[in-house]
Amino acid sequence: MFCNRCGTEMPSEAAACPNCGRRIGDPVSAVAQSRLERHLHILGILWIATGALFLIPAVILMALGPAFVHFVVHDQEPLKGLFPVLLVLLGSSLAVLAAGGICVGLGLMQTRPWARITAIILGVLALLHPPFGTALGIYTLWVLLADEHGNEYSYLARIG
Repeated sequence: MFCNRCGTEMPSEAAACPNCGRRIGDPVSAVAQSRLERHLHILGILWIATGALFLIPAVILMALGPAFVHFVVHDQEPLKGLFPVLLVLLGSSLAVLAAGGICVGLGLMQTRPWARITAIILGVLALLHPPFGTALGIYTLWVLLADEHGNEYSYLARIG
C-alpha cells in the first residue's frame, strides 16, 4: 500500500504514513495539503517577483550605462572608456540574477526536479541580502527543507 499524499510505501498494518503523517481513512487529511503543497506556489511567485525586481535595474544599467559617462565623467580620459563597461557588466550580472530567480520560480510552480535544490542554493545566497533577501531565503529554506530528504517534492515532481 502507498500513501496517497507523498507516495511512500506503507506497511499493511500502519494507521498513518510514516513519512508525511497522513492517517489512513481520514477524509480530512486525505484532502488537506501538506505545508510544502500549500507554500510551493507562493514561493514560486515570490522568486519570480524578485527576479522581475532585479530585471529593472539591470535593463536600466545596460541601456543607459554608456550614456551616463557624459554626465558623470568629464575630463578623466581613462574613466570615460572604463565607466560604461563597468555599468554594462553590473547590469549583465543583475540580469543573470533576475533570470535565475524567474527560472527557479517557474520551476517551483511546475515542481520541476531541479528547482528544489536550485532554490535551496539561491535561498542560502539570498540570506546575505537583508532585509527582503533574508526574508525570502528564510522562507525558501523553511518551505523546501520541511520534508525529510525531499521525498514529498520528488513525489510531486513525478505526478506533476
